[in-house]
Amino acid sequence: MSTVSPAPASPELPPAEGSAGATEPDVATSGELFAPVASGVELCYQTFGDPADEPMLLVMGLATQMTFWDPELCAMLARRGHYVIRFDNRDVGRSSRGRGRVTRGMLVRAFAGRRVRPPYSLHDLGADAFGLLDHLGIASAHLVGVSMGGMIVQTMALDQPQRVRSLTSIMSTTGKRSVGWLHPRLLPAMLRPIKPGREAYAESSVAMWRMIGSPGFDHDDNRIREAAREAYDRGVSSAGALRQMLAILTQPNRSPALRGVRVPTLVVHGLADRMVHVSGGRATAAAVPGAELLLIDGMGHDLPADLYPTLVDAISRVVARA
Repeated sequence: MSTVSPAPASPELPPAEGSAGATEPDVATSGELFAPVASGVELCYQTFGDPADEPMLLVMGLATQMTFWDPELCAMLARRGHYVIRFDNRDVGRSSRGRGRVTRGMLVRAFAGRRVRPPYSLHDLGADAFGLLDHLGIASAHLVGVSMGGMIVQTMALDQPQRVRSLTSIMSTTGKRSVGWLHPRLLPAMLRPIKPGREAYAESSVAMWRMIGSPGFDHDDNRIREAAREAYDRGVSSAGALRQMLAILTQPNRSPALRGVRVPTLVVHGLADRMVHVSGGRATAAAVPGAELLLIDGMGHDLPADLYPTLVDAISRVVARA
């Protein structure tokens, strides 16, 4: 296990997860493309780098679009010799919308541990991601997931281990209810209806990132607003967010199964994470044999730009082990 303390923040850097950034000219970047991955499900995706390089699939979290993988972070990974793929999960951004109504009452019952049937599961979201790799002709890839994305890539490593070259789980958890818990004050904010309109969505995003962001790193509310406006323009779905949330709340405890993971694994977690308590990261690393655990002082539930070099170096280490 290693612990990183934050260096003094650089206000010139885009500090918020999802901040817009231009890639360097040396990194080839596709437009937004579409892939049919299952019956009635089409994913929007984008690639960075050379298709001949080692493929790396980036999986984002709850109700969060692929644009929240900062283009500069994607370009940094591509410069390390990876063909980087980011995409919108179903029910997010420009990807297909799911079906099935989820009420807040269903979420509360699932949060309390009662049995609730979700419209789809994390296994289904993982199958979508494998479908995207199939569309691209990629047999196996390095997987990097954030939050719900970490849960998805863990599930993918269990469902089809032969297709996973390495596994990186960031600010995520195993599904065990006694670890990785949500701070109780956040649930009402997550369930509170958002006022309609682009600017209301932007302001609600700023308020949420203030609650869950990294206190040890500088941030810029205006950059968060711009990222939220971009997300709104690409497409947001409150019903989709509820469906994804129920998939999270009904996930199984993967801890016993994760002991069978045999690919190089990195677990990253912030010590100031209020969305997914750091115990979730510790439990994930403890479950996977030989996993590297990187704990970061001052990091909350976002990806500050000041941490990009640290994250790229750590991901490159686990890829080298593969």
